[in-house]
Amino acid sequence: MKPVVWSSAIAVLAGGFHGDAIAQANYPNKPIRLLVGFAPGGGTDTIARIVAQRLGDVLGQQVVIDNRAGANQIIASEIVAGARPDGYTLFMASAGFAINPAMQEKLPFDSIKDFTPITMAATAPNVLVVQPSLAIKSIPDLIALARQKPNQLLYGSGGVGTPSHLSGALFASLNKIRLEHIPYKGSGPALAAMLGGEFQIAFPQLSTGIPHIKSGKLVALGVTTSRRSAFMPDLPTVAESGTLGYEASSWAGLMGPAGLPKQVVIKLSEATNRLLKEAEITDKLFNQGAEVVGGSPEQFAATISREIAQWKKLVVAERIK
Repeated sequence: MKPVVWSSAIAVLAGGFHGDAIAQANYPNKPIRLLVGFAPGGGTDTIARIVAQRLGDVLGQQVVIDNRAGANQIIASEIVAGARPDGYTLFMASAGFAINPAMQEKLPFDSIKDFTPITMAATAPNVLVVQPSLAIKSIPDLIALARQKPNQLLYGSGGVGTPSHLSGALFASLNKIRLEHIPYKGSGPALAAMLGGEFQIAFPQLSTGIPHIKSGKLVALGVTTSRRSAFMPDLPTVAESGTLGYEASSWAGLMGPAGLPKQVVIKLSEATNRLLKEAEITDKLFNQGAEVVGGSPEQFAATISREIAQWKKLVVAERIK
């Protein structure tokens, strides 16, 4: 009897594997759910909707946005981590995804092992700006002033653990200067407070800072990304201005749960990279303050791993809570 039992079991398993292979080859054959960890209307949500609409056209199936706001996208992350790895539950993660492991003592998932990176869609550079009252024009000038006045220069952010906060903390740490951090309840209130003179330094998204830079209300010293931004190509990066190893930005990227079949990952990555090369999509994202990135799953995975390690090291060193 045992040989018969094993033969039957093998047959069932073989049938299951065959069925999975057919399902992957026909992927997608039904609508795809794309989770966003924020409420409708925000930067990540807007990028997700631009990508989802065209991705649905390329794949031949509708891509439906599912907003699950809360806990800096931990709620949405947990749903995706526990989803069936068949390619029908995806996630448009943002930069905070790589910050969460540093800021949270315990997450309900492993940020690396429980997810499959697919493609980084876009990045939105932050910019180091200062009040005109500081009368400085360069990053070396700012560093020199901060060393003369330790803990006297104030920088504001959209809240503890946000990209604008950690961008400033990383800048201070690498340059061995002491800046006093003032968190606000959101990037909008923080920018308004800076324009009102409540602090002198900030790292807002470049797209939101440009109008105030052009009006002279703020002075831009450098962009936080590793390369210059198309929004202000004459503005140097923070790294090339002397802060070696500095890189921080807001980004949005497509992910799925762990165990996503390679064939599905390749199809999603190729489709996303294809649409990101279209002028219409590039223009739409640019108008929202985002620059197209694209790239392979391996490149996106490397970025996430590097950022998780970077923010963990920073949070421990600076005792950020």
